[in-house]
Formats: sequence, C-alpha cells, structure tokens
Amino acid sequence: MQLSTTRKPGERPDSLAERVYQQLKDDIFDFRLLPGDRFSEGDVAERMQASRTPVRQALYRLEREGYLEVFFRSGWQVRPFDFNYFEELYDVRIVLELAAVNRLCGMAEQGLEGLGAIWQVDESARLDDAQLVSALDEAFHCGLVQATGNAEMARMHYEITEKIRIIRRLDFTQQARIAATYEEHGSILDAILQRQSDQAQQLLKTHIEVSKQEVRKITLHRLAVARG
Repeated sequence: MQLSTTRKPGERPDSLAERVYQQLKDDIFDFRLLPGDRFSEGDVAERMQASRTPVRQALYRLEREGYLEVFFRSGWQVRPFDFNYFEELYDVRIVLELAAVNRLCGMAEQGLEGLGAIWQVDESARLDDAQLVSALDEAFHCGLVQATGNAEMARMHYEITEKIRIIRRLDFTQQARIAATYEEHGSILDAILQRQSDQAQQLLKTHIEVSKQEVRKITLHRLAVARG
C-alpha cells in the first residue's frame, strides 16, 4: 500500500483524519490501492505517524461511502469492483436525469445559461484537461437535475454521482471522449431549450449509456495494467 502523506506538527486530529481520507481515496481512484487489497489501521497509522483515532475516522468514512470493507478479525479491504452494482447505479441515474430533462422542457424558466456558456463553445475554447473536464461533466449532469428545483431529486442524484465517480472520471482519459462530451452536451442543451422532450431524453440516455460502456472497458484495462 502506498501512502505518502505524513502528519504535520501540531495538526488537529480532525484535520489529519481528512488528509488520511483524501490520500486513501486518491490511492483508490488512481489504482495505487487495488480492489481486494488488504491493510490494517496500524499500516495507515504507521505511515501517517498518527494515532489510530483519526485513521479510524477516515477509514470508516470511506467504508460508509462504499470504497472499503471492514473485517473485524483481519482489517480492511478495498471493496472489489462489482460492475453489476455500478450498472444498477447508472440505471437509477438515467431515470432521475430523464425525469429532470422532461420537467425542464416544460418549465418557463430553465436557468441553463451557465451550462451553455461552458459546453456550447467553439472548439478552440474547449478544455482538454481530463480532471477538469470530468468535474465539469459531473457539474453538467447535476446542474440539469438541480435546475428542476426538486431538492430531493437533486440530493438522490448527487449521492449516486458520488458512488460512480471512481469509474466515471475515467471516461475523460481519452481526447476523443472529451470531444464527444462537448458535442453531446451541446446537443442535449439545444433539445431542452427547444423543449423537444423526447429528443432531449433520447440524446441524454444514449450519452450516458455510451459513457457507461466506455468506463467499463477503461476500468478493466487500467486494472489489468495496475496488476501487471
């Protein structure tokens, strides 16, 4: 297990717990910690030069978010990938976003100008940084749901977004996928603005389904390379 963060002199336990959490999450996302890898609280505490209390706080937070599993006799394990689980989350995400798009097409004020300013731009103005585009893509889909004004729908959607982030962000490691995302987001926005609900929903569903297929292929490849 790789964990390069070290404790800063005088650092508060809650701040240290946050840093342990972020480092472990980064290690999982970047496949430095692989699905199925096992470790103990002591392993993390030793590398962090920290007491077990903030380490335990960070580990249980990751466990609640679905990234780790705890075994009371044998320590902690990175949760194995379950593509059926992720596909079920994608299915729920599609249902929520299709409902949001349908609702937006019937709203007098859609409030999508901010999204249009990001995605409906000339090719020369498009971003190519994978991490930034990934964050903007997430904000685009969350923004569609939030624009409906249904706070509970937005909350449910964001919870799913958090759970699939570990694989979804990989969709932007290829330039072709970044270009496709700009084109597809622009088309979805056009259909919503023209209040073409059926068209907007079909474009959105296809967009998410293609992304789901791509991230599965990329994830399997990254895992194979990481395991060497």
